[in-house]
Amino acid sequence: MNIPFFSKIDPTKPAVKKSAAREWLDAAVFAIIAATIIRTFFIEAYTIPTPSMEKSLLVNDYLFVSKMHYGARLPMTPLAVPFVHHTIPILNTKSYSEAIKAPYKRLWGFGEIERNDDMVFNWPQDHENNRPVDKKENYIKRCVGLPGDSLELRDRVLYVNGKPGYKPRYQQFLYYVAQLPTGYDLSEEMKDDLNLSNWNERVNYYSLTDDDVKNLQAIPNIALQLVDTVHNMYGKGIAQPDCFPMDTTHFKWNQDNYGTIWIPKKGITINLTKENIALYRTLITEYEGHTLDERNFPFLIDGKPAPTYTFAMNYYWLMGDNRHNSLDSRFWGYVPEDHVVGKAWFIWMSYDKHGIRWKRLFHSVKSLED
Repeated sequence: MNIPFFSKIDPTKPAVKKSAAREWLDAAVFAIIAATIIRTFFIEAYTIPTPSMEKSLLVNDYLFVSKMHYGARLPMTPLAVPFVHHTIPILNTKSYSEAIKAPYKRLWGFGEIERNDDMVFNWPQDHENNRPVDKKENYIKRCVGLPGDSLELRDRVLYVNGKPGYKPRYQQFLYYVAQLPTGYDLSEEMKDDLNLSNWNERVNYYSLTDDDVKNLQAIPNIALQLVDTVHNMYGKGIAQPDCFPMDTTHFKWNQDNYGTIWIPKKGITINLTKENIALYRTLITEYEGHTLDERNFPFLIDGKPAPTYTFAMNYYWLMGDNRHNSLDSRFWGYVPEDHVVGKAWFIWMSYDKHGIRWKRLFHSVKSLED
């Protein structure tokens, strides 16, 4: 019996020619699939929206983020509109469905996260929108603390494991630039020459690097005053209420004098106490998915007495180089490993009000920071 399904193709029969519309459709589908694979597993474009990493990374730097260095994170919400993060433009509706959720898994990468890497990650405290991990807002900061590290800030100086930490070339602090009675004005041209920008548009407040300070001090009639977040000076032992873990009774920490704080490491077990639970509350409940009852001691985790806790993930500490104009781990704590997106790799476009910043194009992030 001749079964058509298994019959051979007749070479003398002409092939059916696709219409132009079908060819365009096939090409578009292929392009979308290819671009999605590249974006998910290899590289993704990212734009620097804020000055928290100035002048290491500048506002309107367009860069590629490598998923390959740390290993690509598999999509946790695979049902999503391609090429958009969490919201469909114009329609202003969410771009994903939570009908299918996948657990956190990461492919093999070229290497491990290293201290002082410029890291892109999902903002852990994106609570208001209640989005899945991989659809939270993307942030970029410098990874200054690895799992198991002890970290401290003493009068704005970073110490890691008891030793002075890496000082970024373009690390900045907030200064008030005061004119002496003889009078002197920083013209717009002078600001451009010195590459200065007002902090939050406040008159005479500037985020300055060490080189900026030297250049300004060389100008007659200019006086500088180091300040912290608009007139407030934070010395050692002064509690800043909005600093993590927001427990001013047990932690007299602020953005310039912070810690010592230990960065949780996978597999390590710690004792839980009434004094330290503020450090680990969000980690236990939100990041690692347990219930926590603090009404009695020892606390109850998943309904069972838990005098200790063993971490299921690694955590990292991220800070901006523009130290007085950066919302970072000092204010929202640890970054879990499942929130890590990738490593800032190289800049392919950059511009400011004067036009394209040609000297930054097609340079690696590292080369621009050295």
